[in-house]
Amino acid sequence: MSALSAASVESAAVTESTQQKKPLKPCCACPETKKVRDACIIEKGEENCRDLIEAHKDCMRALGFKV
Repeated sequence: MSALSAASVESAAVTESTQQKKPLKPCCACPETKKVRDACIIEKGEENCRDLIEAHKDCMRALGFKV
């Protein structure tokens, strides 16, 4: 096994063990869609940001959250 692929395997193992110890919290998931959604709601109101709200929900669902 090359040094590069060995490092990749070790990195993947560390990432997996870290994820098992600290599950992703809903507040920390999808920061890119959350930020845009929140800014829109503050500036334009919730009723005018439905597409951004749905995009954030889709992102959360993709990570396994039930919303």
